[in-house]
Amino acid sequence: MAKTKKRASQWATTTNQRLAEAGFRRGGARAAVVALLDEQSCALSAYEIEALLARRERAVGRASVYRILEELDELGVVSKVELGQAQARYEPLRPDHHHHHLVCDKCGAVIAFDDAPLERAVDSISKRVDFAVEGHEIVLHGLCATCR
Repeated sequence: MAKTKKRASQWATTTNQRLAEAGFRRGGARAAVVALLDEQSCALSAYEIEALLARRERAVGRASVYRILEELDELGVVSKVELGQAQARYEPLRPDHHHHHLVCDKCGAVIAFDDAPLERAVDSISKRVDFAVEGHEIVLHGLCATCR
């Protein structure tokens, strides 16, 4: 658990530095969104971020959440993940943590997964077709155990 905390703190520190370097003032709404994302291991929608912040008594308006997420995406510190269902999700980009997503088409559950053989297959494909893969995301759709 300590390793996760250290990794997360490093992401928030780096993110706040990048925001400052880009000329963004340190505001309460931005700090709240960064702190919340810092705790996450998987992607959240703007709506989920708004709801979680409201429960913490640090309400941030939906328009502000979207604006902050777009700023973070432009700075390259979050990944905007399109999982279908007409809703983007955002998660911290951490160089030492890469995963993919399973999406239940019935209830909307999102499950993160790691798979070393899948990563090796992507690497193998990039070598076979002589293509420098700089990033990838894999989203598998189906039904979760509860909905099956």
